[in-house]
Amino acid sequence: MALVIRHAFRPIITTQYPEERLVPSKRIRAPQLVWEEERCTVCATCAKACPQGNITIVSESLPGNKYGMKHLEIDHGRCMFCGLCVEACPFDAIHLGRDYEQATYRRSQLVLTRDEVRLSEKRKASGYFRPRFEAEMPPQTLLVYGEKKGK
Repeated sequence: MALVIRHAFRPIITTQYPEERLVPSKRIRAPQLVWEEERCTVCATCAKACPQGNITIVSESLPGNKYGMKHLEIDHGRCMFCGLCVEACPFDAIHLGRDYEQATYRRSQLVLTRDEVRLSEKRKASGYFRPRFEAEMPPQTLLVYGEKKGK
């Protein structure tokens, strides 16, 4: 009986998903790739590092001995999110993201183009080993400790 009474006065830690969503940790490495166009030099190191060949990059020659991105395609449906592309990029242009929900109804929606993987307000990079992204992330929902922030 004492156990029942003790648990009756504990804070509620259950969330009503999907209506109520958790704020993930700042160091989450969610199954999502985020591409930062300004840093990318189209070297295609990420495509070479991908063990399954899920990244397709087509470059074009620009005036001034420079290269531009003509086509970028990432197949999230076949990606195992090993992070080798992230680690291989010498210019820190590709990151793992924050969004942990990647379910879709169609397989074709998992093949993403450059506009869909670009760093934006909707698609944000994880703060794991990236202090410049970690500083702008909201505090984590600490359901483990029985506290809900923002209520």
